[in-house]
Amino acid sequence: MNNWRKISCANWWNSSRPRSGRTRPGWRRTCATWLFVAQNPKLHRELSQDPQINAILRTTCVATGIKGGHAENALPRNATATINCRLLPGTDPGQVEARLRKLAADEAIFFTSIYDALPSPPSVLLAALLESLESLVEEFWPGVPVIPKMMTGATDGLFLRNAGIPVFGVAGWFMRPGDIRAHGLDEKIGMADFHRGTAYWYRMLTTLSQP
Repeated sequence: MNNWRKISCANWWNSSRPRSGRTRPGWRRTCATWLFVAQNPKLHRELSQDPQINAILRTTCVATGIKGGHAENALPRNATATINCRLLPGTDPGQVEARLRKLAADEAIFFTSIYDALPSPPSVLLAALLESLESLVEEFWPGVPVIPKMMTGATDGLFLRNAGIPVFGVAGWFMRPGDIRAHGLDEKIGMADFHRGTAYWYRMLTTLSQP
């Protein structure tokens, strides 16, 4: 099992312990599912139907840009496609490129990397940090649990992690499930959520920065 999966499950499992009179049995079920999904093809297929879960079960690639031709009245001499791949931690980029070449099955198609993948180790979430976040979240959004998870994107935090500095991203707003438009031309966030999230981040930073 990959180390990132072990750490994610350890975080979920530890956080499922009763705290302040509340229990979180769902977190244990989530971790158990995460541990054994690879050995259960039926469960794997079912979970893959959810786009968000599917994106953290496997490496995914999608064409995000297609260009071809130089004029409206001329046949194109060539075409270019940009393929964005989100690699699961521990995945060999060379194997992903080899898979794409196999799928293309055309020696006339050339593959080049825009930039090389730079892996980084997962950050271990300390119990004291999690408890501080839970207290703040309970103050701003009573009853909302804090659940560690792996993002489906990448940040500059990889440079800090490779330097031995743990990094965590903390969300501070709510969105409707069908209204997630990250990086889109119509990306947006509710005004009330923006101001509430800003206040939460300010409190979080001032709390965690205290000696």
